[in-house]
Amino acid sequence: MLKVGLTGGIGSGKTTVAKVFETLGVPVYYADDMAKRLMQEDATLRQKIMNAFGKESYTIDGQLNRVYLSSVAFNHSKKIEQLNAIVHPVVIDHAAKWMLQQTSSYVIKEAALIFESGSQTRLDYVIGVYAPETLRIQRVTQRDKIEKEKALARINKQMEEEVKMKLCNNIIRNDDQTPLISQILNIHNQLLAKFSDNKETLK
Repeated sequence: MLKVGLTGGIGSGKTTVAKVFETLGVPVYYADDMAKRLMQEDATLRQKIMNAFGKESYTIDGQLNRVYLSSVAFNHSKKIEQLNAIVHPVVIDHAAKWMLQQTSSYVIKEAALIFESGSQTRLDYVIGVYAPETLRIQRVTQRDKIEKEKALARINKQMEEEVKMKLCNNIIRNDDQTPLISQILNIHNQLLAKFSDNKETLK
């Protein structure tokens, strides 16, 4: 089985692309969603977060206090690096175990920070989803109901998009002009062929 990463900057539309792969029968691991779930459910991870950012990281009824964590961590680069260093290893290990449970020709791990977290070392192939910055800003402002300046600030905190795309094995353009489905189908067929080649090599 091939382990495939799917990444892109905020507003690139990588989740939309991942949903199309799912309709093709490909299992998809949504790393950002799973990170939030693990931060809620994993007792060891909860304790590490509270040790680093205080008991206020969780509400009285035990729920992850996202507003507090955002105010403490996401506005300070050192703090966000500290939070990522706590959460990422747990999510990477969880994703690896999940992949081993799948039986398809290939699986996809959808994550914004594949290269930043170093998880590409556990993957066979990485697909990048690219969209122009102006379109990404438009999508983020509409989706999150925030001002253009805040959307741009979020984008600027991530790895430069051109650099990220150069690290990928293949790129899908999600610019509302280039046909999306045909690009996905092309890569899907490439990955199925690559899986078949690997099976033949192992015989």
